[in-house]
Amino acid sequence: MQTQTLTNKLIREYFDQVLSSLSEKERDVIERRIGLKGQRETLQSIGNSFSPNITRERVRQIEDAGIKKVGRIIKATELSHIQEKARELLSLHGGLLTRDKLVGALVKELSLSKDINAYILEVIIQSDFDILKSKPRLGTQTYFYLPNITRKHIDGTHKEALKLLRKKKDVMEQSELYSAIIDILSSELSGLGAPFVDSVMDIFDDLVKGEETLIGLTRWKILNPKTLKDKSIYVMKKEKVPMHFIDIANKISEYLGETVKVNTIHNELIRNEEFILIGRGIYALKEWGFKPGTVLDVISDVLKKEWDAMSTEDIIKKVLKVRDVKKTTIYMNLQNKKVIERVGRNFYKLKD
Repeated sequence: MQTQTLTNKLIREYFDQVLSSLSEKERDVIERRIGLKGQRETLQSIGNSFSPNITRERVRQIEDAGIKKVGRIIKATELSHIQEKARELLSLHGGLLTRDKLVGALVKELSLSKDINAYILEVIIQSDFDILKSKPRLGTQTYFYLPNITRKHIDGTHKEALKLLRKKKDVMEQSELYSAIIDILSSELSGLGAPFVDSVMDIFDDLVKGEETLIGLTRWKILNPKTLKDKSIYVMKKEKVPMHFIDIANKISEYLGETVKVNTIHNELIRNEEFILIGRGIYALKEWGFKPGTVLDVISDVLKKEWDAMSTEDIIKKVLKVRDVKKTTIYMNLQNKKVIERVGRNFYKLKD
């Protein structure tokens, strides 16, 4: 039972007392690994500092042995409250959380100052025998989890999320995706719930959340645009209509909080084939079905798809679906006798 409010200062004092009970080598390794006396050090740099040198694996073994001792000692200190709170938070989130989210949640729950050494909290959590820490794994974030959570639960949920997103080929509402995963896997994996699925989504680098409610594949660059091209695509997909390049620049500032020069945006749109100029300064996305070319090219394409000659009115309607131009511009292009033949009053076809 906690008897006093923990503060950054108290946590550091209690933690230093715990470390003083370790062997000199264990204390030295842990202090250097979490940066208590300067910059955090890698396993390799610590190993190289010993005489004779020791391997990275040997440093890891010393660190692990020290953390286990910390776990036994903490049970009799005020720091045990941090471990209790960590278990509570993990339970609320389906049994697992990424390291960053769990540490962040602890700082908030315990009303700690944000300048606390987060690695002290991490060691305290890791030393709890009722909490497990993930092994380093390519493409994943480090996470903590309760013993009832298995790799089968985690990997199965991740695999199903990828399958559903690839099938839809677009971002999904998080709630929609989570419900679908639970419906599919509930008979195979027991205890599946939205909090668990949500936590799993945070673990894998190939998934990204955005705009509070959406989720998609990271490689789509829709929810986490980095380049100016990706940001332009992001804005246009949100607006769902062709846009003038000035409006695109303004929307990037509005949605992403980044000021961009109008000319820079215009140059980016011109040189990338993902964007189609459909009018004076107005662009659409190629994936919406728009094709590059002049108004005459568009008219020719329209006429190729028809068996018979088309009326001026029908031609104009079809061209305006993919080009934002004046009707008079379309009519003027219909007078190109090298490409188009007039076959009746206001009827045209491609010239043979």
